[in-house]
Amino acid sequence: MGFSEDTGLAQGQSISQLRRRRFLLFFVLAAVLQFAVLLTPWFHPAIDGFSSSLVWASSVLINTLGGNASYQGTVLRSPTNGFAIEMRDGCNGVNVMILLWSAVLAFPVSPLWKSLGMLAGAVAIQGLNFLRFISLFYLGQYSLSCFEFAHLYLWETLILLDALIVFGIWVRRASERPSAYVQK
Repeated sequence: MGFSEDTGLAQGQSISQLRRRRFLLFFVLAAVLQFAVLLTPWFHPAIDGFSSSLVWASSVLINTLGGNASYQGTVLRSPTNGFAIEMRDGCNGVNVMILLWSAVLAFPVSPLWKSLGMLAGAVAIQGLNFLRFISLFYLGQYSLSCFEFAHLYLWETLILLDALIVFGIWVRRASERPSAYVQK
């Protein structure tokens, strides 16, 4: 494969192929960097605090709506029957947010549009994850086999699908606004 001085592309390579490769490279780099930060020991207290706040908010919502739940750290417990569910790493939606944020950061739009995409994605993923956690709390009290299926398969798929849908909507909205793209 030769190289063309005129376009800066290898022969047989199109602009769209180059853009796809650039997107993939930046996506992988952004994901690796974000996961590296997530896994550093000094970042764990922030993630544990985030998970604890989600569990606290779940307890507040359940009790406000007439349910019965108590929390301690990252554990939500039913005082009625003793069932407890713990929000561990991977259950707080942060991993999926990192994947979505990596895609948003790799996409060639302005910093403002990247910020809007990351914010909208975080709200959508955490909103759905909040419902996920509460539904698993109730489901686990009534059927452990249904809880396991919903926890390991159903909700995992729905949260990832949520991220894909948010990314698709965000890309479509950005493509409708030429001002969203970085001018070269």
